[in-house]
Amino acid sequence: MSRFERYFLMNKDDVIEYVKEKTNLFSKDSVLTCEEIGDGNLNYVYRVSEAKTNTSIIVKHAGDVARISDDIVVSTNRINIEANILQLQAQYAPSLVPKVYVHDDIMNCFIMEDLSDHEIMRDALLSYKIFPKFADDITTFLVNTLLPTTDVVMDHKEKKKLLKKYINPDLCEITEDLVYTEPYNDINNRNILFEPNKEWIIKEIYNDDKLRLEVAKLKFDFMTHAQALIHGDLHTGSIFIKEDSTKVIDAEFAFYGPIGYDVGNVIANLVFAYVNGVTFHKTEFVNWLEQTIKDVLDLFIEKFSKSWDEYVTDIMAKEPGFKQWYIDQILESTAGVTGLELTRRIIGLAKVKDITSISDPNDRVRAERICLTLAKKLIKNRDTFKKGEHYLEELFHALNAQTYKG
Repeated sequence: MSRFERYFLMNKDDVIEYVKEKTNLFSKDSVLTCEEIGDGNLNYVYRVSEAKTNTSIIVKHAGDVARISDDIVVSTNRINIEANILQLQAQYAPSLVPKVYVHDDIMNCFIMEDLSDHEIMRDALLSYKIFPKFADDITTFLVNTLLPTTDVVMDHKEKKKLLKKYINPDLCEITEDLVYTEPYNDINNRNILFEPNKEWIIKEIYNDDKLRLEVAKLKFDFMTHAQALIHGDLHTGSIFIKEDSTKVIDAEFAFYGPIGYDVGNVIANLVFAYVNGVTFHKTEFVNWLEQTIKDVLDLFIEKFSKSWDEYVTDIMAKEPGFKQWYIDQILESTAGVTGLELTRRIIGLAKVKDITSISDPNDRVRAERICLTLAKKLIKNRDTFKKGEHYLEELFHALNAQTYKG
């Protein structure tokens, strides 16, 4: 009887045994090595390699608590959702996700293509690397995976079946808490504030009644707007990249939610990289990011509109003016979510290295305030951000407004 017929949390030796038993990717007498390479907040990620053939694969495995905190108990079923989503996304955007070789819903793990020739995008951006194809790649991914899973394209009954299949309450609860609630009130006493910025954050975020009202509206949009099958955590730590290739990973937060949640997360994390680049005077990198932030929104709108005309099936969705109304709703959501992501990564439990790696206290305070100043505008005035240039204009205003010296 196999040891792997009942779930348990594997260590590195277990993973090697598992790979040999469950796959034909290596011979039974192969000498394999295993290293734990994950640095995410939830799952365990292992690389299993054979030096003789220079072959390697990735095993992703779910524990029953989040790695970020034992207080966050999550269903191991999230890994099965992720594996299914990757295989579904491969149908829509085959060149933009890794290949899945094995999916095991008993051990709550899957085996996929090793992308060692790529880098995690956040790390690459922290080395100030430039990727001219990124805006084109990521907008193709967004449009090709989101629009086909909406009611305007899918058969409505089939869409409802997918909605049921990909309901993801545990991971959604994490988002509802860490993105939409705690950064504005610290109700669970888990927020981590950079001490030199604490008083400013309390005044500008916690004590801003209008801001909290707008966040409340966005929270219930997230909870009730089952628009498309979204990735749910699409930041630069969930993207592998090299000069001529982009691969989206880590879709365990996927569920039916608002399209703007994915688009906004991409933009916000580009802003983090931008602010880091400004801090360290990386002019060429900053110039590229300005163009990329603009292009991500503008190319998304252009491609979404074109695909709408080609693929929309619902007769009422073809009414004159409906497409523009639909896109405007996405753009409003995108701006709001960009602001939410900028806020929660500064104030909340889960940080980003783009900001925390800024060692000079004055520089870090300024970087945080730039992000939060922009965030407030995006959330409060989200109906005014219709083009990429609108983001840049407000970003420049935030840069010019913050000249902190402690």
